[in-house]
Amino acid sequence: MSQPKNPPGGRSAPLYGLLLTLAASPAASQETVALDQLSVEGEGGVSLTRAAPIGLNLRTPDRTASRLGLTPLETPASVDIVSGETARLRGQDTIAEAVTQDATGITTIAAPGNGNGAFTSRGFAGPNSIQQLYDGTRFYVGANTVTFPFDTWNVERIEVLRGPSSVLYGDGAIGGVINVVPKKPVFVPINTARAVIGTDGVARLALDSGGALGREEFGETFAYRLNVSGNRADGWIRPEGDFRNLAVSAALLFQPSPDLAFTVSHDLGYQEPARYWGTPLVDGKIPDLIRFNNYNVRDAKITWADNWTQFKTEWTPSADITVRNTAYRLTSRRHWLDVEQYSYNRGTGLVDRGDYLEIYHSQEQVGNRLDASVKGSLFGLPNAFAVGFDVNHIDFRHTNNFYFGQTTSVPLTGYDPGYFPQDGRARPAYATQTSQASVFAEDRVILSEKLSFLTGVRLDVPTLHREDLQSGSQFEKTYQALGYRFGLVYNPTPDSALYAQYSFATDPVNSLITLSQSLSGFQLATGTQVEIGAKGLAFDGALEWTIAGYRIVKDNLISAVPGQPTLSTQVGSQSSQGFELALGWQFSPGWRLDGNLALLHAQYDAFDQNVGGTTISYAGNQPIDVPERVANLWLTWDLSRAWTARVGLQNVGQVYSDFSNTARRPAYNLVNLVLDHQVTVDSRLSLRVYNLFDKVYAISGNAVNGVGTNWLLGRPRSVELAYTVTW
Repeated sequence: MSQPKNPPGGRSAPLYGLLLTLAASPAASQETVALDQLSVEGEGGVSLTRAAPIGLNLRTPDRTASRLGLTPLETPASVDIVSGETARLRGQDTIAEAVTQDATGITTIAAPGNGNGAFTSRGFAGPNSIQQLYDGTRFYVGANTVTFPFDTWNVERIEVLRGPSSVLYGDGAIGGVINVVPKKPVFVPINTARAVIGTDGVARLALDSGGALGREEFGETFAYRLNVSGNRADGWIRPEGDFRNLAVSAALLFQPSPDLAFTVSHDLGYQEPARYWGTPLVDGKIPDLIRFNNYNVRDAKITWADNWTQFKTEWTPSADITVRNTAYRLTSRRHWLDVEQYSYNRGTGLVDRGDYLEIYHSQEQVGNRLDASVKGSLFGLPNAFAVGFDVNHIDFRHTNNFYFGQTTSVPLTGYDPGYFPQDGRARPAYATQTSQASVFAEDRVILSEKLSFLTGVRLDVPTLHREDLQSGSQFEKTYQALGYRFGLVYNPTPDSALYAQYSFATDPVNSLITLSQSLSGFQLATGTQVEIGAKGLAFDGALEWTIAGYRIVKDNLISAVPGQPTLSTQVGSQSSQGFELALGWQFSPGWRLDGNLALLHAQYDAFDQNVGGTTISYAGNQPIDVPERVANLWLTWDLSRAWTARVGLQNVGQVYSDFSNTARRPAYNLVNLVLDHQVTVDSRLSLRVYNLFDKVYAISGNAVNGVGTNWLLGRPRSVELAYTVTW
């Protein structure tokens, strides 16, 4: 590898030489140095340092919990930073797998057919309470569906902020925020490829390439990054259980000077997920003879196409001032053609099928975010301040066949799935235009050598205009959503922190951009949180740990009316209080333990519903889809210089599918294995075994009148063989 005459961006030659040595060194540990991950933002947005290593990354700056670029050790909040390479080494191919198996207390309730955006955190569930970002930019969720991003191949890191986060990103974050940060352009050459084969016809191919562009004598002012990954499988469910997807991420960096950088990027995601919506319960169980049956129609279709374009500018006129601007455009095109509800009828012995649905989504989000951060002094004390605004315009069009009410029945086994009826096709339903503007500010003042005080505030003002495309009726509604927080951080030693935080957040009435007129008069849900915690490193960084305790109260809940899923009502309040623990521990040469535990008590505090003329109280019951215990554990053992074994264990507590807590989904335990063999210094062969003991478990489920009707089952035991090579 030849060294350029001029280090990029005016960097010192010794530092640049060291980075080149790290990239080329055959002795670099795969746990801490990933040849395809030399990309954490540096000066002017350029990426030249090593990726966040495995562990809690308490000293890794993040921009999700704070716009000031603080580390988790400096932040009065619970933050997980999961490096993309950690997820890939553990065989986690989807964002949902990485978040739920590596972050603390997060579970997914997403079906293959409703996107990848349904998570639970700290007692709250769904995309209206757990917000998702891509590279720091918020998605405006239409009809509770998030379909991008989904693949971990192009991920640099995933930052998870637990607890109310409206102060940073606006309404819809009472449970937390998940920010997926993609890989960035690099000047150091990077090339990595991966091929995977597995059971159920799994085949995966991926490529990552990056480096400088241009002639050496002109210096390095251009850099690029290209990631491409494709996945397909026949699927474990039959029929219509096959899936395929493609993800492409390309970025070009132009850095004309050390203090100015421009980056243009485009991300594409195309998916045809498994057309699977669950398996019917027979007397409260899933019989072995139907475990792999799919009761959808033979011609079911699901396709999603997402395109995300960004133009980023970062200017650092001095060491104390940074100005960033991001302009972006997102388009989503989605199509469903399915039968989505299945219920076993004991009287007939048949499976009754309903919800014959055809739906189209057409969505475009155009926006811009500008923020500036300044380091200085306040009343003679060191101070950092950030201020900014963002604006968005979202056009959304919904086409559906909600007028269609056909039901059919098929035998439990040996059935003909049939076809979707031609007289039940979709027609234009409604269109919305949403304009949003917000201002935000954040401040950190260092009161003493060991004590700092953080504050933040954000105000969002969205306006929704909706038109019914059948009747022509229209309505318009403007909301104001406020979020703020106060936090103290005390550092008794440079490697430890104690903190306390109070925050106030807002959740939308429903998916804001698809809000119906029947819900427009409801108030925004509000939430408050009190959190205390401690974090630290010990044994020269070999041990990282975090502990947190919290209480969250959310008022003005929006709920479906039991037995009438098309109707909603605004009810009282919901609360959760819990304890969370996470650690990363290199406890012996060649041995490492990473784990987390979340214990909580979540309940409806005030929840009265009128059901059939009778008032029923659900106060004291556990909220739907919320487990009160989530635990993850990863044990890594370097058997020799060339062999590494990883064992992952996950425990998810029992949940309920109904308000009355009678339709129970049991707790489950999963075990995953990964065995790596370093074939050469530049290549690795990996054997992955998922769900080692072939546990039958449910990710989500449906219930009618307190009786569970069907469960969405998780992946059975499966095996994959992956080969990764760098050059």
